[in-house]
Amino acid sequence: MKRVQILDKTFEVSIPKEEIHRHVKEVAERLNRDMAGKNPLFLAVLNGSFVFAADLYREMTIPCEISFVKLASYQGTMTTGQVHEVIGINEDLYDRTVIIVEDIVDTGLTMKQMLESIGTRHPKAVHICTLLLKPDKLQVDLDIEYAAMRIPNDFIVGYGLDYDQQGRNLPDIYTLVPEE
Repeated sequence: MKRVQILDKTFEVSIPKEEIHRHVKEVAERLNRDMAGKNPLFLAVLNGSFVFAADLYREMTIPCEISFVKLASYQGTMTTGQVHEVIGINEDLYDRTVIIVEDIVDTGLTMKQMLESIGTRHPKAVHICTLLLKPDKLQVDLDIEYAAMRIPNDFIVGYGLDYDQQGRNLPDIYTLVPEE
């Protein structure tokens, strides 16, 4: 499917699944090398990162753990600018190496709040791993060590990313086609 209709919007393939999987493997290789001997806790941000987190975690060859947190900041195609923690962190993070796994970092506001929340639990180290990074949209200074791909400031769906909860199941990533 080169184009898909989701609700009232049309999207076109921008990153095919083969390219996504190649980038996931590359970032997993870096994590396996950098995190060897650290038994990191992957903290995946729901809902969007669940597909990326599952694929990434399957590529891990080192001892590691995974858990999930749910945050919300989007409504339709626009960020609300406010982050609401929906499901909190239940694990003991004290003196742990934590890797936040996110589907996309655009403004960075969600990640900033996540880092602040995790920091109060005194982890040894916190690293950010994202499938997609929109560097031109960042509003806060973040050290994103593990970005699988950098993309322009387009609205996208697929591979876990959604438009009003639709399109997460698409294996490729699709970009919004501008209305004519």
